[in-house]
Amino acid sequence: MLVYLYLLMMKTLERAEHSHRDAYLASAVDMGELERRMRSFER
Repeated sequence: MLVYLYLLMMKTLERAEHSHRDAYLASAVDMGELERRMRSFER
């Protein structure tokens, strides 16, 4: 049961991180800024 709750919590945190990253990338003003932001996540 604890393993299930742990996995569920990790999945929820991962989704939140993805949605935060998507919002950050979507707020880029132009392609240059978008590419810079994308490179910053690759590091």
